[in-house]
Amino acid sequence: MPWKETSVQEQRFRLIEAWKEDRRSLAALCRDYGVTRRTGYKWIERYQAEGLDGLRDLSRAPQHHPNAIGRETEGRVIALRGRYPFWGARKIHAWLKREEPKLELPAVSTIGAILKQNGLTVPRKRRATARPNSEPLAHAQGPNLVWCADFKGWFRTGDGTRIDPLTITDACSRYLLRCQTVQAADFAHSKPVFEAAFREYGLPERIRTDNGAPFGSNGESGLTGLTVWWTKLGIQPERIQPGRPEQNGRHERMHRTLKQATASPPAATRRAQQERFDQFQKEYNEQRPHEALGQVPPARVYQSSPRQYPARLPAVEYPAVWPVRLVSWGGQIRWRCASVFVAKALEGEPVGLEQIDEHCWRVWFLNHEVGVLDEDRGKIYRPDRWAKRMRREVERGA
Repeated sequence: MPWKETSVQEQRFRLIEAWKEDRRSLAALCRDYGVTRRTGYKWIERYQAEGLDGLRDLSRAPQHHPNAIGRETEGRVIALRGRYPFWGARKIHAWLKREEPKLELPAVSTIGAILKQNGLTVPRKRRATARPNSEPLAHAQGPNLVWCADFKGWFRTGDGTRIDPLTITDACSRYLLRCQTVQAADFAHSKPVFEAAFREYGLPERIRTDNGAPFGSNGESGLTGLTVWWTKLGIQPERIQPGRPEQNGRHERMHRTLKQATASPPAATRRAQQERFDQFQKEYNEQRPHEALGQVPPARVYQSSPRQYPARLPAVEYPAVWPVRLVSWGGQIRWRCASVFVAKALEGEPVGLEQIDEHCWRVWFLNHEVGVLDEDRGKIYRPDRWAKRMRREVERGA
């Protein structure tokens, strides 16, 4: 008689009841029910010990798995997640491997399973993203070749104070150089933050930013007080294309982590918020493993620049054959008995003029090309617009 899968417990109970009534031998009953006598005796013993509950199927899973992780390891994973609530399985694995080498360490997938079983993960919705352009940061092959700077979107603390965090990172090592609240996102309040970073870490070769104030302007020169100062220090300003934040993707990714860790929700006061930023900066640089760095923290990769911040700005010099003009406080220069607007950010600075045609001069501020001066029109054109104009004239002439 085959056993019915839907009433296995009932069939076992009937076998035992028939055996108790002594109507037939256990061997004959076991043959009818399709089990061995050994199995029959097992069900009788379990029924006598536990009643009907003893006739239910038990799990066939082993009582002990040889590869199961110990309670100590699981506890360390959960404790570390509590300490760093935004770290995933890979970062926890890398930190434990580095800081506790004697601990019996499970695989990354096992750590992920532990976090999931304890309700410590939230599935992330995957959004379609544009393919990033790696070219703008392709030259960041070592520390201090490129720094990235930006203002994290402003928000308000619990008491209503507006917070504008200015952040600066090294593109190669991802080292967070500064995370500082400022009173306003302008030159006056930004310069001291950059100056403190230059004094502590030296000068980078380039600083990459977006086009917003105080990093860029809508004028033909694109210069601001901040970028003029950087240029005088021998730092080349770099700006991403408008509407292309992925060109500064490394810095933007740091901002997402910064927001999760320090501003969700914001602190009660400006001072308390800055304390959060300071704690985050220390953890981000010294503790948090970074996947792009082989799961080591940025402090293991970054080193200060050999270019020291100078006590005095170097003099602005041009080739002897170039005419030099001083930009007036209105942002203009005198040229051929006329006033020509250059850039308000260059007030009080000398610019050099390199002749490229009979009536055209290329205007330079140190190594920054301000634009092309057309004598006939008395106007300075942005380099790209000047090139476009020349192409149109060549096409018309052809």
